Amino acid sequence: MDRTSLRALLSPYLPLEELDDALVALVERHLELLLKWNQHMNLTGLRTPEEIVPRHFGESLFAARHLLSRESVTTTFDFGSGAGFPGLPFKYWAPGLRLSLIEGHGKKATFLREVVRATGVQGVAVLNQRGEQVTERAELVTMRAVEKFESAVPIAASLLAPGGRLAILIGEAQREPALALLPAGLSESVALPGSAQRILLIWRRTN
Repeated sequence: MDRTSLRALLSPYLPLEELDDALVALVERHLELLLKWNQHMNLTGLRTPEEIVPRHFGESLFAARHLLSRESVTTTFDFGSGAGFPGLPFKYWAPGLRLSLIEGHGKKATFLREVVRATGVQGVAVLNQRGEQVTERAELVTMRAVEKFESAVPIAASLLAPGGRLAILIGEAQREPALALLPAGLSESVALPGSAQRILLIWRRTN
């Protein structure tokens, strides 16, 4: 897929003037690897660039822009990173981000390491661990609707440093179930472009 087409698919999620060549080149390389590896292992159920770019890259970049400035150096964990979403697009948006991709499945962790190598992004660690095994804490923890969601949400929250934020890309129907799994806190929901049902849920502990 050429970069003009990539920009068109991403334009509902970021202003065109912010889709600079460096960012689009990183998306292009990540997409190429995802399409190639997805033929041999289940990284995503979506199969075409027209499906993958909006859902995975677009939504992730929209969330990154909402949560972070491009100059941010926020310590960030992407929990259950899978094929690198939303964590790696956060890094593409904010190059100074201190990012750890937490992925318990060995083959997916191998894919993540290959994307990091091929894109050349710096300051990214791939942790082939379960969330419960991670001892460090982060200012921001991101995740999507992962496997075993009911157990994953409290683990993700436990990875936050005091005052940190948890950001989850989910369906609107999962908002209340997710909040019910979390301690008391402040939350907000942001509708994702191009979808009547998907949201960015942001939660911060208040005690």
